[in-house]
Amino acid sequence: MVAAQQHPVLNTSTPARELALRADTHHVQGIDTDGTRLWVTAVDAAARKGYLFEFSLEDGSQTRSIELQDGDRFHPGGLTTDADSIWIPIAEYRAKSTAVIQRRDKRTLALMSQFTVADHIGCVAVTPEYVIGGNWDSKEFYVWNHEGNLVRKVASQTGNAYQDLKFVSGKVVGSGTLTGRQGAVDWLELPAFQLSERKLVGNTENGQPFTREGMTVFKNQLWFLPEDNKSRLFVFRLDSR
Repeated sequence: MVAAQQHPVLNTSTPARELALRADTHHVQGIDTDGTRLWVTAVDAAARKGYLFEFSLEDGSQTRSIELQDGDRFHPGGLTTDADSIWIPIAEYRAKSTAVIQRRDKRTLALMSQFTVADHIGCVAVTPEYVIGGNWDSKEFYVWNHEGNLVRKVASQTGNAYQDLKFVSGKVVGSGTLTGRQGAVDWLELPAFQLSERKLVGNTENGQPFTREGMTVFKNQLWFLPEDNKSRLFVFRLDSR
């Protein structure tokens, strides 16, 4: 692996866009977008409740909200969307526990299907064939088919505690923190989850790494939602790829 100081740093001094979300987001876990809407997963640990929020990107207003819970599982993780669905892991709030991976209708938010995993799954990405999940701090990756049958399990070698994963142009993109709370976004080659590119990321003026929780990639932009409660969306342009 290339030494951390040799990786390029994403320019976060001038966001392409910054948008305040106009509702309490509790503790943000993950985000995704279609360019018009922003979906956010969040957890309220004190109340033992998980949430899926939908926000308008026109003005940051909340348009829909549902609770996410399956017995003792109320911790939703990093989500991902495809053409018709929203995929969300919902786990017990502890490492080495259990989770369900839910598939919800993007139009109605209704539950379409789910499968159970004997581990805490904190984030998922979806390919045309597979669902890819990272466990607590993404020390291990799971690969299932869309029906929930395990295909393989791979130990992560990147040292990045991914909190949100996406599948973009044939690669898995993961955001998280390295040792010392250094934020980083990684591009991983499948099927071995080998690190092919890394961009280091700075902090907000409040001291939070931009990669602390929610991340997605949309139209050659990186979108981050690093703050809790009164959250701000930050959008940054990527170099031409």
